[in-house]
Amino acid sequence: MSVVNWSRQGAVAVVSFDNGENRHNPAFVNDFLDTMASVEADVEVQAVVLTSSDLKNWSLGIDLAWISTASADRSRHDEVRSFLKGLNDVYARVLTFPTPVIAAIGGHAFGGGAILACACDYRLMRSDRGFFCFPEVDVNIPFLPGMLAIVQRAVPAWVLDDIYLSGRRLGGAEVVEKHIGSMAYEGVEALQTGALALAGSFNKGRAVFGEIKRRKHSHILKILREDDAPYIERLALVAK
Repeated sequence: MSVVNWSRQGAVAVVSFDNGENRHNPAFVNDFLDTMASVEADVEVQAVVLTSSDLKNWSLGIDLAWISTASADRSRHDEVRSFLKGLNDVYARVLTFPTPVIAAIGGHAFGGGAILACACDYRLMRSDRGFFCFPEVDVNIPFLPGMLAIVQRAVPAWVLDDIYLSGRRLGGAEVVEKHIGSMAYEGVEALQTGALALAGSFNKGRAVFGEIKRRKHSHILKILREDDAPYIERLALVAK
């Protein structure tokens, strides 16, 4: 069974993360990329909403248990490298997708989950539940250069200095107050309604929309493609 699924509501594709904590591992990467390919193939889709079927978590980011086990086994190092390259493909897919991509954050977005939200064009969140957080400083795993570039596009510099260095959690209202997100809603139904309303307001040509996003994010795409490569090759994921 796929851990990422989608359905269409009018011209809006609702992409659902369906694996509880929705941690990023090879299954998530493969299913996400396959799902987004299917969404793009549907020419009726004018916008995408990323949501979660779990009311507690939107995405808790990289599957630390999986990557720790795989990294400790030399015979699986190529598997880890492939996963990290695939995760960059996930980010690049969102950054260049030829429609708006809206993160409807109905629960916790931690680490890689928060990074994925930062790759989206809009971030909406619940005000009554869930935290947005970069806990990398506490789990001894710094951002790869591409991850940092993605976060910098969405988080004001002075805010990033605070939350990246401290690992402090932000609730939905503070995410909006600090200009990381566009709107916070009380309750999951209000969040979903708001996300669908925003998504439904778009009817732009895919060719120009995609080209605008590619040009806008060309520097991030270059970092993902080139600057991350030596870190991934050396599996330099943990601070020494």
